[in-house]
Amino acid sequence: MAQLSIKIDDNLKEQAELIFGALGLNISTAFDIFVRQTVREGGIPFYSETNLKILRQSIKDANDGKLTTHELIED
Repeated sequence: MAQLSIKIDDNLKEQAELIFGALGLNISTAFDIFVRQTVREGGIPFYSETNLKILRQSIKDANDGKLTTHELIED
């Protein structure tokens, strides 16, 4: 098994330890979960609340018939 050494802001580490501890995890296990999910998804597995808000609004606009159509430009 590989061993990593990372640098992280002390305050950020403390905050993360509190959150992970409440979930029954330590930082090492949480990082392992993050890396495994990154490999599964082929990229960083974060979702953005801002992007979700935009997506939800776009879906609402589409359902309300507020769509904009564009001509397809072919090369």
